[in-house]
Amino acid sequence: MDTTRLDVFAFDPLTLQWVQAELTVAMDWYTRCITGLRLNPVSTKSVDVSAVLYQCFRPRPAGPHWPRHAVWPEHGIPRTVLIDTARTDGPGHASPPVVPETLVVDHGKVYVSEHLTSVCRRMGISIQPARLRTGRDKGPVERFFRTLRESLLEVLPGYKGPDIHSRGEHPEDEAFFFLDELEAIIHEWTATVYHCRPHAGLVDPGVPGLRMSPAQMFEHGIARAGYIEVPRDPDLAFEFLSTKWRTIQHYGVEIGRRRYGGPGLPSVGIRSPYDGPGKNVWPFQVDPDDITRIYFRDPTTRTWHTLTWEHAPAARMPLSEDALVFARKLAAAKYRYPDDRLAVADLLERWNLGLGTTLAERRMALRLSREQAALDLPDTGKPEAASLPSVRRALGDEPEPPASEKPVPAAETGDDDETDVDDFYADALEDV
Repeated sequence: MDTTRLDVFAFDPLTLQWVQAELTVAMDWYTRCITGLRLNPVSTKSVDVSAVLYQCFRPRPAGPHWPRHAVWPEHGIPRTVLIDTARTDGPGHASPPVVPETLVVDHGKVYVSEHLTSVCRRMGISIQPARLRTGRDKGPVERFFRTLRESLLEVLPGYKGPDIHSRGEHPEDEAFFFLDELEAIIHEWTATVYHCRPHAGLVDPGVPGLRMSPAQMFEHGIARAGYIEVPRDPDLAFEFLSTKWRTIQHYGVEIGRRRYGGPGLPSVGIRSPYDGPGKNVWPFQVDPDDITRIYFRDPTTRTWHTLTWEHAPAARMPLSEDALVFARKLAAAKYRYPDDRLAVADLLERWNLGLGTTLAERRMALRLSREQAALDLPDTGKPEAASLPSVRRALGDEPEPPASEKPVPAAETGDDDETDVDDFYADALEDV
């Protein structure tokens, strides 16, 4: 895995100005296939690296208009079932699913963080740091970045080049693509061009002179190594969140001066079965991009529960941890006795008026405005009443039945129904 700053400017939908972007990729060393990819505004955080690692287990769906040779077949079918992969239904995947055994990373802050280390520990992945100032330890990834720049980024508007000598005049003014659009373009180019192009470094010792593409090398590896056992847990995304160890109090759980509560939380007197860093502490999964809720797994039933922040209704939207820290700083300078609800309300009002023009605020707002979240977290379950069809239609979760299926009410009969309404009002305006 590696991260690089792209040589092309993206477009900020909030301030309508250019913004720099960083690309994080995960590459299968044997096949040179790109198994994970994510584009981030300004800088990359540890949750973004974990999201790219999660794409190795759960690839993104392919685009609706991608060619057939660029779409990878669905996975997760038991090995005892023999099927024709060409006849399987579904949109397919944008990259092949793999189960990493060793993660080769550099000494960047996001790659040696506690977040990524704990995720690799839970998933049984070893971490192998690259040697300092030794680029060949991650040579294939560096070569991918160069191929991406020379084959794709150079023809996009807003290209700024790898150095000052390659930069044109005012490339910032040519920024055209939003972050999500630029990420979709890179995804499609990787699937349709890079995975299907023969590479000089992909060879088979038994067939000299044969050059294979990453897609062909993946099929070659499957034929030699066999079946890839990918975890089938539908709640696997929770394992890639940041873990916080806290004790349970009478008011709930407190993380970062925020109190959470909800159903499924054990009682105060129950002792924790986990051997955590403290005494009688429980693990809670936290998403730094949405701190309005945290997730807890019942050790007995192995089911996940959602705990809600006490000031979540005031936010009215996902709120990142950086945005809350910034809001607290603004509220402390403005009010004598600030609280989180007042701080969040002032921050949203500030952004609504267009006053958030600093670089830090632009980055926070950009991360919150992303159409695609870092991790697609599954629903932890709804109450039984919310699953009724009538309640779901009222809440907007289920579409209305077509007009042909709706019952037609019986026509009312009575003395007034025999009168023609049109004839009754025909001479109403004659005097006028």
